[in-house]
Amino acid sequence: MSENGIQKAAILMLALGEDEAAEVMKFLGPREVQKLGSAMAGMKSIPNEHVESVLDSFRIEAAKSSSVGLDSDAYIRQVLTKALGDDKAASLLNRILGGRDASGIESLKWMDSQSVAELIRNEHPQIIATILVHLERDQACEILGHFTERMRNDAVLRIATLDGVQPAALRELNDVLTKLLSGNESLKKQSMGGIRAAAEILNFMTGEHETAIMDNLKNYDGEMAQKIMDEMFVFDNLLEIDDRGIQLLLREVQSEMLIIALKGAGQDLREKIFKNMSQRAGEMMREDLDSKGPVRLSEVEAQQKQILLVVRRLADEGQIMLGAKGEDAYV
Repeated sequence: MSENGIQKAAILMLALGEDEAAEVMKFLGPREVQKLGSAMAGMKSIPNEHVESVLDSFRIEAAKSSSVGLDSDAYIRQVLTKALGDDKAASLLNRILGGRDASGIESLKWMDSQSVAELIRNEHPQIIATILVHLERDQACEILGHFTERMRNDAVLRIATLDGVQPAALRELNDVLTKLLSGNESLKKQSMGGIRAAAEILNFMTGEHETAIMDNLKNYDGEMAQKIMDEMFVFDNLLEIDDRGIQLLLREVQSEMLIIALKGAGQDLREKIFKNMSQRAGEMMREDLDSKGPVRLSEVEAQQKQILLVVRRLADEGQIMLGAKGEDAYV
């Protein structure tokens, strides 16, 4: 979600009321709730015209009050507790509003990436790799970004060669983090790492970091590095998706996000996107793209990665087919 989207969502949550906002937030993941909660915490008073604009965009009746969020700290505590329960809400509120410390792998999912990096950077590289595969891929990528190049390369290499997590490893994590999961004695080996996990994390890397890590992997094991590259899916690979898949994707992606992402795309990919829109929508997209001023490369890459998240979700749900590089196309 873009920064503008997060701000709009935060205003909407504050305008909805505690019970309704809590119901909505039950369907969000840790990273989404963290970003949304942080935005809500920073809003002390919102002009009515802003509220009306947001509500209009979400097709919801405008709020009667002239402002919302005058006591946002108390409001956020109530909403998050209703949505997530006492334990999860307490972990997140530690990061947003301050409070007691928390522990365990679940708590790491609710922490900002820099804090997690500081917490685990001195642990054994194998423990770091095991922790990272339990986190969301974009969060793991951000955490790696706070490491040195040598540590980053080592961690991704260990992730790629990790074929599972034994109960003994989980007990070790328990000792390090205080609480990872309950009932470790009865846990079976969990398939968490491997080629796919490494590729998914690398998909979020900046070009410079990705190149350095891939060079290291090639030096260690060229065949494994190639397998990781085959699993990676970059924005240009949208050309490999059939028209029906592109149409499904377009229903899931906001126009502004797509415009920014296409600023860094080739003409072939742009044309593929345009032809899968209605004639009117395609013409409007062309005009918006032409009139859009210069956009920072980092912003283009960020929007492309968000779209790739949608692509991967649709692929995992079986709604679209991703052909791996070098494979025959499906018919």
